[in-house]
Amino acid sequence: MASTQQPLLMINITPTAAVEVKKFMATEGVSEAEGGLRVSVQPGGCSGFKYGLLIEEKAAEDDLVLEQEGVRVFCDPFSAQYLNGINIDYVTSMQGSGFTFKNPNATGGCGCGSSFNA
Repeated sequence: MASTQQPLLMINITPTAAVEVKKFMATEGVSEAEGGLRVSVQPGGCSGFKYGLLIEEKAAEDDLVLEQEGVRVFCDPFSAQYLNGINIDYVTSMQGSGFTFKNPNATGGCGCGSSFNA
């Protein structure tokens, strides 16, 4: 019998970030039972890769699905290799508010905080 075990993936969402995700989901009318936050990596940005966050109504067939702080997290297999161990937070400062990423897989980045290289 062939094994279809998914690769190990750890994504940490802070309680503060989870509250904000749930607010976005409610605004968009997305069910917490089926929907969730898509976390992805896309080619681009000033350092080679950029992070993507998107509220989605359901997971794709090949997604890895986690639950963190009451939020379902969807991640495609390509992105998973770059996101294992990432910490996603939501900060508010005088410069504005938004999601921040601390990625142990990044070997470099830039000042914008939303792109990296690996």
